[in-house]
Amino acid sequence: MFFGLLILQAQQAPERFISHKVKKKETIFGITREYNITKEQLNEYNPLLEKIGLRKRMVLRIPVYKQDLKEAVQPKPTLVDKTIEKYIVKPKETKWRIAYNFKMTVPELEALNPKIKAGLKAGQEILVPVMPAQSVSQTWDSNYNYYTVRPKEGYYRIEKKIGVTQKVLDSLNPQLLSLGLRPGMVLRVPIEAKGAYKIEDDLLVEKLSLLDSINEPKSVKLAVFLPFKANEIEFDSIDNTQKLLQGRNLHTISTDFYSGILLAVDTLSKRGISVNLNTFDSENSISKVNQIINQNDFSDTNAIIGPLIPANFEFLSAKSKLKATPKVASLSTNAVSLRPGVYQSVTSKDFLRKRMFEYLDRTLNREDNIVLVVDSLNRPIERELLKLFPKSTVLRPEKSNYLLPELVDSLLVDSLPNRVILESQDFSLISSASSQMSAQQSDLRTVQLFTTYRASAYENPSLSRKQLGDLNFTYTAASLPLKLGEYNHFQNRYIATFGKPPNRTAIRAYDLTMDLILRLVYTGDLRTVDQIGEADYEESRFLYKKQNDSFFNSGYFLLQHQNFDIVELKK
Repeated sequence: MFFGLLILQAQQAPERFISHKVKKKETIFGITREYNITKEQLNEYNPLLEKIGLRKRMVLRIPVYKQDLKEAVQPKPTLVDKTIEKYIVKPKETKWRIAYNFKMTVPELEALNPKIKAGLKAGQEILVPVMPAQSVSQTWDSNYNYYTVRPKEGYYRIEKKIGVTQKVLDSLNPQLLSLGLRPGMVLRVPIEAKGAYKIEDDLLVEKLSLLDSINEPKSVKLAVFLPFKANEIEFDSIDNTQKLLQGRNLHTISTDFYSGILLAVDTLSKRGISVNLNTFDSENSISKVNQIINQNDFSDTNAIIGPLIPANFEFLSAKSKLKATPKVASLSTNAVSLRPGVYQSVTSKDFLRKRMFEYLDRTLNREDNIVLVVDSLNRPIERELLKLFPKSTVLRPEKSNYLLPELVDSLLVDSLPNRVILESQDFSLISSASSQMSAQQSDLRTVQLFTTYRASAYENPSLSRKQLGDLNFTYTAASLPLKLGEYNHFQNRYIATFGKPPNRTAIRAYDLTMDLILRLVYTGDLRTVDQIGEADYEESRFLYKKQNDSFFNSGYFLLQHQNFDIVELKK
């Protein structure tokens, strides 16, 4: 009867799986007899057995087959499975984290709980292996990153991907010494280990590449409004024209932005995407914008980029003729009205500030010496910070936005970490504060600098990058600056095409155009742009959220100056 049952089982798929933790002196024969399965069936769902044999405390997947009533043996008395237990899913907990805590892979967790394949919910009851004398909450540690081993992946491949050697992996993951690398394993890796991956809930995951997802020719039609103000250029005067184009003004901003667009279009053309680009000189004039709209048909235009100036964009986005046409606010950090068809591509100041408030709330110890340096224009921010940190000290700048060294020295202490939050868009105060806070650093006194909004004043080349690095200056930003002194493939292409390195305006235009066209090609309709996840380019990150019939970019970076570099922190 027993062998007849095994023959029947060999012809059908398991109905479900249960877990069995190997006890001392247990054998494969004893386990197969206990569960009425064959050695081949046990090995099929536990391939590690054939490689390393049966080990104490190993968790096995036991297939359970539906029994034919005619062939079934007399059922044994129901026994309580002491190798598994019930577990309630905590808020924000993910499958990979639960699997890691209970020393199993995600596929093994799903095999034990088939219902969670579609997703995991807080409060859900699932089955997990019993973990004696070990607290699950102490297993996962956010001071590390975590990496999932891919099929056929060895130590060498992992080191190439994330820069972590076998020695380091073995030291952080002792189970590797006995088990070796297994597909689906989640490994603890140093927090600085990232490679080309992004971090989601402390797990390293591959970045979305829309460019690699394009596999057939496509055609896109774009319109671009830029304030070239060509009517003001004296083309018969070379000297005057050169002087005009050497300064930072609407002419140069427009040409830089346009150069980024052209390089993006050229890049995409090599991938089979044909872009019909119609460019208009808005002249920074509402009347000119109105004239262009009235004299041209935009009904078959996939998207309009610009105008760059917010007032001109507001006028264009309000035109009923363009209600159904996607309109992209492309460069200014000033908020625009989220009317139907409007795409706010620059992450807003308010959004960045809110994320930084959350970070400060989550990471700053209220018992540290928290000092607020806020100018007169940011008093509302000061009030919000005082609600968050009521014990903090307020350091008022002088009327000329300068900090008195004696006052700074008296308010910073040796006995506690000093956390300084600087709120200003004035370069004089930013320079004074960063310089004096950096000078306060010593073996006995530590100072770290934060801001809830990093304004354009921080771009001033006179601001010491070394001082900001000494202070581990931390903030949220809409872009991640390219590394100093290093030219990547994009920059080299730009130099070869235009004869100079790209500035931030050109890079922004390139990133925006690449993302906009790729999302359009990928979805076929920008109205579903929010269904595509986060995508990174040279300096910019895009993650669109829908608000009524408009969209805004919620992609951002949490950045910190470290020495002369700017690095991205885990959010």
